[in-house]
Amino acid sequence: MSPANRVPLDDLVRLRRARDRMDREYAQPLDVPALARTALMSSGHFSRSFRAAYGETPYSYLMTRRIERAKALLRRGDLSVTEVCMAVGCTSLGSFSTRFTELVGQSPSAYRAGDHEEGAAIPACIAKIRTRPVRRAEAKETAKEAAKGARRDGAPGAPVA
Repeated sequence: MSPANRVPLDDLVRLRRARDRMDREYAQPLDVPALARTALMSSGHFSRSFRAAYGETPYSYLMTRRIERAKALLRRGDLSVTEVCMAVGCTSLGSFSTRFTELVGQSPSAYRAGDHEEGAAIPACIAKIRTRPVRRAEAKETAKEAAKGARRDGAPGAPVA
């Protein structure tokens, strides 16, 4: 049984309302009590239900949205890292840089300096999917699972019988 199946349908509707608010207002100062009020829940119930439904905490989800937007602003190249940090709703440059590096695998300034020409012709909706931040631990697990599957399928590196 998946975690989302344990969250009542009425709660899912209210959780979606709060998640939609995070997507729209990512640059605003949002905290768990404010989001819980949007979902008409107590803070504790909101946090537990959100994690059960979406597999991550509300804070983690919000920071992923902020980093997604920061990546788009940094690719443009016309704003400094500090300006991008403030534009996406982060108040601490240090926390922003740490979280960005954790999710993207390089610092915001290194990402900004990188070559982003290959993605210039890709429609924004596809670019958003392609460049979505993934926690490095999750990326490593996905890569391990893919490697195991490739070895079972007889790909290079598979044990020879």
